[in-house]
Amino acid sequence: MYKRLFEIDPWKIATNQLDRENKRLMESLTSIGNGYMGMRGMFEETYSGDSHQGLYLAGIWYPDKTRVGWWKNGYPDYFGKVINAVNFIAVDITINGTVLDLAKQDVKDFYMELDMKNGLLKRTFVYEEAENKVAFSFERFVSIVDKELGFVRVKAEVLSGNPEIRVFSKVDGNVRNEDSNYDEMFWEEKQRENQDGINYLMMETIPNAFEVPRFTVTTVMKNKISESVEGQRVSEILLVGDQFTWSGNIGQMFTLEKTIAVVTSRDVPEENQLTAAKELLTAGLSQTFDQHLEKQEAAWEERWHKADVQIIGDDEAQQGIRFNLFQLFSTYYGEDERLNVGPKGFTGEKYGGATYWDTEAYIVPMYLSVTEPKVTRKLLEYRYKQLDGALINAQRQGLKGALYPMVTFTGVECHNEWEITFEEIHRNGSMVHAIADYTNYTGDETYLLKDGIKVVVNIARFWADRVHYSKRVQKYMIHGVTGPNEYDNNVSNNWFTNYIASWCLKYALDNIDRAYTESKHELNVSADEKEKWQDIIDHMYYPYDEELDVFVQHDTFLDKDLMPVSDLRPEDRPLNQHWSWDRILRSCFIKQADVLQGVYFFGDQFTREEKERNFNFYEPMTVHESSLSPCVHAILAAELGQEEKAVDLYKRTARLDLDNYNNDTDDGLHITSMSGSWLAIVQGFAGMRTYDGQLTFNPFLPKMWQGYSFAINYRGRLISIAVNSETVALELVEGEELSLSIYEKEMTLREKITVPIRKEETVD
Repeated sequence: MYKRLFEIDPWKIATNQLDRENKRLMESLTSIGNGYMGMRGMFEETYSGDSHQGLYLAGIWYPDKTRVGWWKNGYPDYFGKVINAVNFIAVDITINGTVLDLAKQDVKDFYMELDMKNGLLKRTFVYEEAENKVAFSFERFVSIVDKELGFVRVKAEVLSGNPEIRVFSKVDGNVRNEDSNYDEMFWEEKQRENQDGINYLMMETIPNAFEVPRFTVTTVMKNKISESVEGQRVSEILLVGDQFTWSGNIGQMFTLEKTIAVVTSRDVPEENQLTAAKELLTAGLSQTFDQHLEKQEAAWEERWHKADVQIIGDDEAQQGIRFNLFQLFSTYYGEDERLNVGPKGFTGEKYGGATYWDTEAYIVPMYLSVTEPKVTRKLLEYRYKQLDGALINAQRQGLKGALYPMVTFTGVECHNEWEITFEEIHRNGSMVHAIADYTNYTGDETYLLKDGIKVVVNIARFWADRVHYSKRVQKYMIHGVTGPNEYDNNVSNNWFTNYIASWCLKYALDNIDRAYTESKHELNVSADEKEKWQDIIDHMYYPYDEELDVFVQHDTFLDKDLMPVSDLRPEDRPLNQHWSWDRILRSCFIKQADVLQGVYFFGDQFTREEKERNFNFYEPMTVHESSLSPCVHAILAAELGQEEKAVDLYKRTARLDLDNYNNDTDDGLHITSMSGSWLAIVQGFAGMRTYDGQLTFNPFLPKMWQGYSFAINYRGRLISIAVNSETVALELVEGEELSLSIYEKEMTLREKITVPIRKEETVD
């Protein structure tokens, strides 16, 4: 089941319908951002109906006190939350004293559009009341050129009558989080002023009991209007703005251009913020809205040049992949190593808006190919800089080494659901896997051998302490865990967790003696420690069933009542919205790739037959109710020749939010899973792999497509790949020649290689 609100268009998210029942979903899907700040697609003017007003600033958060019924040792003291920040887009409008409110008023010719070529959100409609008819237009964007700047333009054209229109453009700090425990207000005012036509508001987060620094944010705004109308200044607690009253005749138009600059204490000390913000605003005012938009489009064009995926013959698929890339780049483009990719980005508050293991498992593999290496390296450095916090997390559990958090802003765990936070420890392995992925793909070992090795070794120390030795079977085991499949908690010997733990130990052993001298001395890994790691590697227990010849998800999984998802009633889906947690945990149904996550991560360590047996066993029981699930299965299905399955799962990952597959996009977009659509095409359909520094491709063309193309950055080269019904073409756009493999045949790419596409029988 899916719900589609917007029309199919390769470059736009557009609709002619105002769907009040799905207003929150509309807002999520029309979110915009620039890596520094962003917002949901809420209306600028008053909207009294159901809506989630949300505007967020990167790195600005609050430690909300953990509230649980039963406190367990090791619980974090607080739950870190991204907080709703100052609403600087607000423009209240009245026509002849009537508040413009589309929750109450029917309007004509409604149109809303998000242009993915430039990040402009636009909305138009015609308001009618008695003899008065006014055409309204709203446009806004946040600049990816000047990250502190945002722009709003409102136009009102009189089509008939002589209405009096009052426009109140404001900066409003009276905002709250929907996910606050007791409707807390997280902001308090520091200063506000209307001076020389400039409005400014300085706010600070409220005090907290956890020694977490408070954040100060200063927002300045200047309103330009097209008519010589005297503005009335308004100044109230947590609010400043200008109010304009204008009467127009037929054909006349009133235009408001609102320029905003936002600075935070992450970058500018409080005492310097007003000066800095005013300087940014002054520079912004030196150009018009249209001039800034022109620069914006040029900057987006450069991003698309490097990363666009073109699909011929399927506009649904094309819109899906571009939407996901657009939202990913709107969330993070590597400008600030203090930041990471939150699961909701700037589109909502769910999950606290912080960092999850999704980044290492799903974002890193894509960003390695579509951005410069330094962007991905910053993601790795983010984790290195939080190593001290990871050491604290392990200590709080009574363990050695480092335990990277499930949710964090600082490196210290700030999530309080025991079964997830303290049992889903497989995430630690993803930190090491990302380092290996970066090193293998880029050929750059400097991060691994200097700083990365400290992350690797401390995670190895954690695993060595977390395992226990079973004298009964003479194997090392890991009990009390949750694997990637969160529909199965507190299990013993989750296959993926055991496998990635052993792999981490081996990766540490393989690289510790190669590390830079200073790093080796600091870590001081003893011979006894290495011997213990090797013993764990040699004697790790992996659940396996000889009769089925599959890796078993955990010790008791096969004791469940096994059945395929096809046996479920449609009205039971999604399970997490219709079944009790008890019923879910007792069932065999899998939320996302678990065993198959390991098969995907370590694809060169398993035979095709092993992959096929495990895929055919687990995928039919997988409900894909995690946004992270479809892409892994799409990639494996493509590798195994299950083309129809691969394409179906690609559609799900590409249009998960656009078609609201899991009925939860109204809370915000699934940002960190959006890389899955790119991975499904590039690693799935094109079969791109890079093992031991060797780049390989094994492409096929989905039956309903006429062709597809994409580009990758690889070791100082820009390579274009195009696939159609007859050929596979690789072109070296930039860089030196490269030895690679297509369909298991080694070739040298100097300028261009064209080979016939392999047409094989599929196993659908």
